[in-house]
Amino acid sequence: MENLNSPKTSSSSSLFDELPKERCWGGREFYNWEGFWYRSDFLSAAISTRSYFKARDDDVILASSVKTGTTWLKALIPSIMHRKQDNNNDDSDPLIKNHPNSLVPSFELQIFRENPKADLSGMPSPRLFRTHMPYMMLPDSVKESGCRIVYITREPKDAFVSLWHFITANTRPEQGLCTLDEAFENYCEGIHAFGPFHDHVLSYWKESLKSPEKILFLKYEELKRDPKCQVQKLASFLGRPFVDEEEIDKIIWRCSFERLKNLEVNKNGTDPNAGFSYKSYFRKGSVGDWKNFLSEEMKERLDNITQMKLEGSGLNL
Repeated sequence: MENLNSPKTSSSSSLFDELPKERCWGGREFYNWEGFWYRSDFLSAAISTRSYFKARDDDVILASSVKTGTTWLKALIPSIMHRKQDNNNDDSDPLIKNHPNSLVPSFELQIFRENPKADLSGMPSPRLFRTHMPYMMLPDSVKESGCRIVYITREPKDAFVSLWHFITANTRPEQGLCTLDEAFENYCEGIHAFGPFHDHVLSYWKESLKSPEKILFLKYEELKRDPKCQVQKLASFLGRPFVDEEEIDKIIWRCSFERLKNLEVNKNGTDPNAGFSYKSYFRKGSVGDWKNFLSEEMKERLDNITQMKLEGSGLNL
């Protein structure tokens, strides 16, 4: 299978020839489609998703911009949804033998990248999916059905630092490393996978205000600060409320960063769809790590962009 670290444009279509293009983040090519930046393979799969995916009312979709705490939710959501099936038996815990990526398949990195006209009608319900697509890129069937969307975001300075480390960890020497300064400039300009970050966040935030029963909007920092409250909220939204605190504590422990990072399945190997090393998904999982990497000038610049972008929205990051 082609490694996503080696992106290329589609020579069989004139689509990419007509779109604005930028080369950055270590020589990776990004194309602008309807205001957002995509790798060519991601964009092709996203367009196929919008065209061919048919949502069910009991589908659950995990959505996010990149590097905002998604991996934690990839563990939490399946653990919550299927906990009655395994009766909290550690021997049948899927996280022991599966990286969280395997439990929640991606529309654009996996399903519709492998098969642009994928037929998912045979999948048993409830189906779990994930995506980095902005809200406006989602299929009409998702927007019009009763399916639920869980969106998670994060303080943008931490999201940037996490993304830079992730890309660096998955870049081969011959590809050419992207310096922190170069990456920061691109990030501030909104040029990164599924960027701009702020526009992505706002696309789901505004819809969550209109339809809170359909979109649960979570913040990584709140999940870290009060996991019991946030996990309870998540379980109730998914229609799987907890009956006692012992259940909540069990799920929180199972899906904790420390446990996941130390499971053998997450220490070795590479994601067969994305080409990223499994261990690179578990670096620190902390809040405020940006302070170790960004200068005061960089902090002020990104804070100003955040303030300007979110002004009047009611959202604080």
